[in-house]
Amino acid sequence: MSASDSPTATATAEPTPWALPPRAVLAEVGSSDEGLTADQARTRLAEVGPNRLAPPARTPWWRRVLSQFDDVLIYILLVSAVLKAIVGDWIDFTVILAVAVINAAIGLVQEGRAEKALDGIRSMLSVHAQVRRDGAWTQIDADDLVPGDVVRVRSGDRVPADLRLLEGVNLRVDESALTGESVPASKSSDPVPAGAGVGDRSSMLFSGTLVSAGTGTGVVVETGETTEIGRIQTLISEVDSLETPLSRTLDAFGKKLAVLILVMAVVMVVIGRVVHGFDTPELISAAIGFAVAAVPEGLPALVTITLALGVQQMARRRAITRRLPAVETLGSVTTICSDKTGTLTKNEMTARTVRTAAHEYAVTGISYAPDGEVDLDGSPALLAEHADLRRLAEVMTLCNDARIVRSTVEGGGRGPEGTDGQGGHDDGAGEGDAPGWRLVGEPTEGALRTLGLKAGFDPTGWRRVALVPFESENKYMATLTQDPDGGLHVLVKGAPDRVLDRCATQTGADGRPEPLDRDLWYEQIDAIGAQGLRVLAAARAGTAPGRTTLSPEDVEEGLELVGLVGIVDPPRPEAIEAIAQCQDAGITVKMITGDHSGTALAIAREMGIVPPTGAGDGAPAPQVLTGAELEAMSTEELRAVVEEVDVYARTSPEHKIRIVSALQSRGQVVAMTGDGVNDAPALTQADVGVAMGIKGTEATKEAAEVVLADDNFATIERAVEEGRRIYDNLRKSVLFLLPTNGAQSLVILVAVLLGWALPLQPVQVLWINMVTAVTLSLALANERAEPDIMSRAPRDAKASILTAAYLRRVLLVSVLIGGATMAVYFVERDQGMSVPEAQTTAVTMLALGQLAYLFNCRFLDRSSITFAVLRGNRAVWYSAGALVALQAVFVYAPFMHSWFGSAPIGPREWGITLGLSVVVFLLVEAAKAFGRRRTSAARSR
Repeated sequence: MSASDSPTATATAEPTPWALPPRAVLAEVGSSDEGLTADQARTRLAEVGPNRLAPPARTPWWRRVLSQFDDVLIYILLVSAVLKAIVGDWIDFTVILAVAVINAAIGLVQEGRAEKALDGIRSMLSVHAQVRRDGAWTQIDADDLVPGDVVRVRSGDRVPADLRLLEGVNLRVDESALTGESVPASKSSDPVPAGAGVGDRSSMLFSGTLVSAGTGTGVVVETGETTEIGRIQTLISEVDSLETPLSRTLDAFGKKLAVLILVMAVVMVVIGRVVHGFDTPELISAAIGFAVAAVPEGLPALVTITLALGVQQMARRRAITRRLPAVETLGSVTTICSDKTGTLTKNEMTARTVRTAAHEYAVTGISYAPDGEVDLDGSPALLAEHADLRRLAEVMTLCNDARIVRSTVEGGGRGPEGTDGQGGHDDGAGEGDAPGWRLVGEPTEGALRTLGLKAGFDPTGWRRVALVPFESENKYMATLTQDPDGGLHVLVKGAPDRVLDRCATQTGADGRPEPLDRDLWYEQIDAIGAQGLRVLAAARAGTAPGRTTLSPEDVEEGLELVGLVGIVDPPRPEAIEAIAQCQDAGITVKMITGDHSGTALAIAREMGIVPPTGAGDGAPAPQVLTGAELEAMSTEELRAVVEEVDVYARTSPEHKIRIVSALQSRGQVVAMTGDGVNDAPALTQADVGVAMGIKGTEATKEAAEVVLADDNFATIERAVEEGRRIYDNLRKSVLFLLPTNGAQSLVILVAVLLGWALPLQPVQVLWINMVTAVTLSLALANERAEPDIMSRAPRDAKASILTAAYLRRVLLVSVLIGGATMAVYFVERDQGMSVPEAQTTAVTMLALGQLAYLFNCRFLDRSSITFAVLRGNRAVWYSAGALVALQAVFVYAPFMHSWFGSAPIGPREWGITLGLSVVVFLLVEAAKAFGRRRTSAARSR
């Protein structure tokens, strides 16, 4: 068997085929220009397996179901249900058990982001491939490709595997989903350095990317999971899901509460038995009543419902949440790591500046819509008055294959080039934000065509005669074009160094040629490039009448340099404002992109991510880390600098994960945004993954917790604000709910410790728990945002949901409401009322005391002694009305007397309980005022 027949030939393939000449790569993979034979392909397919991404092993359904119950809050729910079953309350037992099952169902529906992300990536692979087998070209399923196969691709094809390019003609590939590059990458068969990053491997075609122009032939070097996109799948599958700050907080809180309840129950039983000699059945009843009173069984349901309401509110603000806890996690974000292309920028190339020998013009407007103008010193520059600008507009418009078309739906007519809006496919450039306009062609050429429209150039009457297409070796495009008067012109556009080398003169202010000032143009090229702009040059030449052909030799020398154009993928204007608002809220924004460092830094300056040049007194230049520099860093070295660096360029998926992980190791809560496949692993690693809904890939959307319906970075800022509001409301709800349990358990605990008769029966404790959970607890989930919500620093993700000050407030309110409840019970007993009447009055005191405290909780720290407490949340009044109605049923309905041991009470008892509730409200407000003074004094020091 020859080397080429051996199935092991692929096992020793050089891992850096982009650095080897084509012939050497063919030899390494045991192939030739004629490709493989059918027998060789079958042998290799048996060895390496099909060219597809295998689905990961799935967790058994029963284990996934059980995992949904592995939570302290769910344990509390289940314990509460058991306790209610022990006391014979089968209705509440069923309700609480149903809540636990519903929570588990929600978790099952929401989980599986990473698995779906892998499915999304698998769907990107090509279905068919043109391959050379047995010396002839044939079409096969892409699954059957093996290393050594020779494959050809053309414009519009999806690359079926990782290929080492053997030869290419005008080949450009849209790799934006893989590398973040905003323009198609030019491809060449020339080797590149072995250390080149993914975005710089110009001799490679990567599986899943799109050919935007030209044709090429390559040899397969990697298939399936060993391709670049397969490595991304592996990265996603290896990322561990992180606990959210809320889940960590509530888990710790639940454990502490469970221990406290257990300890207090044991102390109560021991003292009741040893000190007061209570009977065992009586002690068991009291212990069950204490546990039922102390366990906040409504808390898990309250958290779930509050988060669900937040999901609905965020959806109204164009942020679709795929996992409930992500709503709250957004509120604790300290760092947003954002991709550049399509997230901070529009992913729509736009001409920003024009430089001729005589003038420097500014171009207004963004995207491909011809909304804007070309200005000189702040005033519109007319082509009739500026011959140099007219010459440049002619070249950039006519030496161009892109079209800007008006949609027939929006525009109802024909486009500016006489198109009907239906021509061609969109080569990945995307649609302009302005209604009715879109690009057909490549982004760079689209920007130049839009420049011509803004300048006012009308191409009517001009006709292309011949073409020298753009090729990566030459880096220019040339056309032979006839003007409306029949004259012929050679028009050239391309890389400035290549065009300048072919020029002998330059266009003057009057449109006529003048001597070429090379130093001027070198200076201008450097100046425009320093702004992060991509520079293109325009040149022209006259030619003899009757000519019909054009060759590269015809443009080797003697051209007239017309000018330069600076092009950029412009920032989203609304994103600039959103970044400033995030910074005001104490949130750091970092740019992580596959683009070049100069471009990334220029965009970062423009967006306010880093200070502009010269800002501050002697401030050091903002640091940019590239992928190559990250590769050379150890994990500890990266952690040392990760918080100081705000711009990362030429990054790969592994780099993005390292950056996010390093930030998390420094205690940062990280949100990662992106739209390409290359962003998916980092989105999974981040505390909150945020995907673009319009331009984002399916893999990225499935890996994210939040999807932006409008692809607008500003929506992230609004989502953070919503997350903070939701967390505030959760805190308010917990702050309200705990004194309910605290007061009830305190009444039973004190009665047992002091040897008194129980003021409340366990079934009455269940009643007050049920009515407050059903009515009052949910009212605070609808509270509006506090006025200072986006001017405070992010909360400490490790801090408890209740600070020490709030815990003191919970204890104070528990004592106040519990003390008032015991007081009315014993006073009513002293007045000669029966036990059922006194207990009914005590339950009413609990209900009205909680209602009064609800108004205290509407504002966490601000005073509630204001008319504002009566406005802004209708749910408070609906809940209050429902509570009073239900309590009236408890007091006066005969069937309730049988079920709960209640009895009718008169206006006097209602008046006493209402008056004491007002006292509770005022005392809590006094405590809040004291806390505000302490906080103010501490800040002044």
